[in-house]
Amino acid sequence: MTNRGSNAVRSLVAVRRLARRVRGVGLSAAWLAGVGAAGAVVSLRKAYPRAPQAAPAQGWPPARPVREGRLAVAVVLGASGSVITDALGPYEVFARSQEFFPYTVSASRPTAMLSGGLAVVPDYSLEDVDAGLAPEPDVVVVPAVIAPNGRKEAPLRDWLIGRADRGAHVLGVCNGSRLLAATGLLDGRRATSHWSSIRGLERSRPQVDWVRGQRYVQDGNLTTTAGVTSGVFGALRLVEQLAGAAEAQRVGQELAYPGWSLSGPTGIRAQRWAPRDLAFLLAVVFPWLRPTVGVGLVEGVGELEVAAPFEVYASSFAARTVPIAAEATVTTRHGLRLIATPANAGGLGIDRLLAAGVGSIEAVDSRLLGWAADRGLKVELPNGGQSAGQFSFDAMLGDLASHSDQTTARVTAKSIEYPTEQLELAGADWPWRPTALLALTATAAIGIALVPAAASRRKRR
Repeated sequence: MTNRGSNAVRSLVAVRRLARRVRGVGLSAAWLAGVGAAGAVVSLRKAYPRAPQAAPAQGWPPARPVREGRLAVAVVLGASGSVITDALGPYEVFARSQEFFPYTVSASRPTAMLSGGLAVVPDYSLEDVDAGLAPEPDVVVVPAVIAPNGRKEAPLRDWLIGRADRGAHVLGVCNGSRLLAATGLLDGRRATSHWSSIRGLERSRPQVDWVRGQRYVQDGNLTTTAGVTSGVFGALRLVEQLAGAAEAQRVGQELAYPGWSLSGPTGIRAQRWAPRDLAFLLAVVFPWLRPTVGVGLVEGVGELEVAAPFEVYASSFAARTVPIAAEATVTTRHGLRLIATPANAGGLGIDRLLAAGVGSIEAVDSRLLGWAADRGLKVELPNGGQSAGQFSFDAMLGDLASHSDQTTARVTAKSIEYPTEQLELAGADWPWRPTALLALTATAAIGIALVPAAASRRKRR
């Protein structure tokens, strides 16, 4: 064989080897991408399961009667699902004041889904408000929804434009600003949003002057806030404007949000993605083998006390949450109607049971206690060790740290824009469950990358 022929053969062999390697790398990359995408889909579906539609045997609990002479606050709930604290935080702020009457309104009837798997029964539909069957709102609270630009939320977008045209104060909480931006109401105005969304919003909605590093931004009758728990600040600001500084001071002191004061600064740290935020990504793409946490609900529980466990575990993706109560429905301290799995239901696989907002075991319904005892579960009281005047999210972030890890707890606090200086966290330093799943997935990817070469060797034999 001539040198030219030998060189051609060697070149052909080299090309084939390169092709096998490329195929191996491609298969490996496809495997990793497929696992990651599947994990993300599972995480989001678990965070927003389908809302129950069938009424319990006793029917839905009635809505509270409308209080005359109060400023009406409509807390909207998206048909595609809403972030729980974005809605329940401002709801409780306004409900604590005798000057306001908050109610929930949604295009999703008879139920609407909140993040973490908790469903509620809206007090009114959008059409009810249009028809005068519900009070015309003086304030409209807009939480983040799953599909702000989607077809499901088209009626809500039109409804929000109508309320703004009638002069209502509009409070967009966190990524609720994405829904408001989709209506065009923010065009030509200053606004803010969750820190992770602002760069994308600057590209998609350049008509808006997006502001970083502020708890809330006001422009005329439109107020927008930073991430999740910042909605408490935005709501207190509106209480101050509409009901007076003394009323806002009273409600704010009752809530005891860390660091809040009536005359305090509105500036906050402008967050960016950081290396430790990898813990969040791992939890999202590797949801398998997560524990399931039952959240026990009792009659008269506070709205933010309800929001805390669902928000903390839904935002961290460290566990799946399931609402459980003695009956199929629970009414909160200020009249919000929640839907839970009744304690006599079977087939629930629960690893832990937390009682939301409960300070002592005596406050837990005996039927719920019996249900837990039959399954060998201890009813845990994260708020039982909570100091007087402490915000409920402190206890839940501490619970997350002790049952998952401190890094996940701090990344979760960053995600919901909650201060961490006052937190006393104990637990592992890193989320080892998703890290172990990553290692197994990477090992499998290496094996898959070697498949084309192994198949070629077998063929030559």
